[in-house]
Amino acid sequence: MMLGLMARKVGMTQILDEAGNLIPVTVMRVVLNVVISQKTKDKDGYNAVVVGVEDVKKNRITKAYAGQFPESIAPKKRIKEFRDFEKEIAVGDELGMELFEGVRYVDVSGVSKGKGFQGVFKRYGFGGGRKTHGSKFHREPGSTGQNTYPHRTFKNKKMPGRMGRENVTALSLRVIKTDAEKRLIMVRGAVPGINKGLVFVRAAVKK
Repeated sequence: MMLGLMARKVGMTQILDEAGNLIPVTVMRVVLNVVISQKTKDKDGYNAVVVGVEDVKKNRITKAYAGQFPESIAPKKRIKEFRDFEKEIAVGDELGMELFEGVRYVDVSGVSKGKGFQGVFKRYGFGGGRKTHGSKFHREPGSTGQNTYPHRTFKNKKMPGRMGRENVTALSLRVIKTDAEKRLIMVRGAVPGINKGLVFVRAAVKK
């Protein structure tokens, strides 16, 4: 069963607990999630809720994209489908902080920061060769293929390439504090993505 919403990552800070300990937290602001449609097992083969956030001008989207929104709902910039949603809702409902009442741990998914083209040291943590003079092997990846048949490099070989900008999920982050008035959720530790980036927050599946 799933219970989640889309939110914006505000940034990181630290707060004091009752014992006077500093706790590093990431602050996320829950944006209003509008229910666009519902999928049922009889019609679509599974149960799901489709929600959207942040209005977008109609002249900036295609007719095909706008066709999935009911007439009473303005087109949204981002949409997300949540399967097996726990709460009973209807199309047009606005979901907010009330979904996380009593939730102590959450999973947060987002697109990680892009780090560009990187070598095997930074991308995979290779150890490299000796640092001594005359080694000639310091930060290179080393051999990537075979000396005999087949003369090729197999797929998924760890080599230099684009790093980051992947969908990452941080599991079981403890909710330290919430602010219903400002729609803020503060969780211990870091979450993936850039500041002001969109993340998906759901009740933890392992806690």
